[in-house]
Amino acid sequence: MRFNRPPSGYHALAIMFFVSFLMACAAPPREVDSSQSSTSSPSAIQPSSTPAAPAVAVGHDSSAPVPAAAPVAPVPASAPVSQGSASGELKWTMPPRWKTGPEKPMRAATYLVPPAAGDSEGAECAVFVNIGGGVNANIKRWIGQFDQPDGSSSEAKAKQNKETINGLSVTTVDLTGTFAGGGMAMGQPAAKKENYRLLGAIVETPQGETFFKLTGPVKTMAAAQGEFQALLKSFKN
Repeated sequence: MRFNRPPSGYHALAIMFFVSFLMACAAPPREVDSSQSSTSSPSAIQPSSTPAAPAVAVGHDSSAPVPAAAPVAPVPASAPVSQGSASGELKWTMPPRWKTGPEKPMRAATYLVPPAAGDSEGAECAVFVNIGGGVNANIKRWIGQFDQPDGSSSEAKAKQNKETINGLSVTTVDLTGTFAGGGMAMGQPAAKKENYRLLGAIVETPQGETFFKLTGPVKTMAAAQGEFQALLKSFKN
């Protein structure tokens, strides 16, 4: 009896490769997990490892420090006022008998005049700066705050004058009647005040207009009239 020779090592390796090939072809296809990254593929584009240069605004030197915003100075509600005070470039002297009143909105100053004998209250001089409207409109507005007991026209009764004081143009008004321009009191119109008087002056300067409005009972106003005139004479620019 003749026996076949066992296969050589080369022949055995070839047979094993052939068997493995047949088994791989017979294996079912495998499902690909969608969570797998496509970057594992050699053809995938990888991000550059070189960092991008920082963007620089046009017209700005990136090497220079950015300046901090300049602080904004608060605007005072009203200018501090004292004897020999000034509003812009206009200067004047407060009469010695008058007192400086409390600060009020929109006013450059408030002066209080003591009452004369027989009057229950004193007078008040309000000072405004560049409130707009011009000279004539404000004079007319002040006159409109007074009524006449006989129903006549306050505008016809008002004494108006325009003069030059120390090189400055000054318009004045003098009127007596029932004062109804005292503002609001607790949300209600202020009570009308009979036998009241107005002494007003508007000074024109290159920097603008300054308004002086003195109102009070007739006796107190008569005692303060000379002091008001002295205040006007003290104007300097």
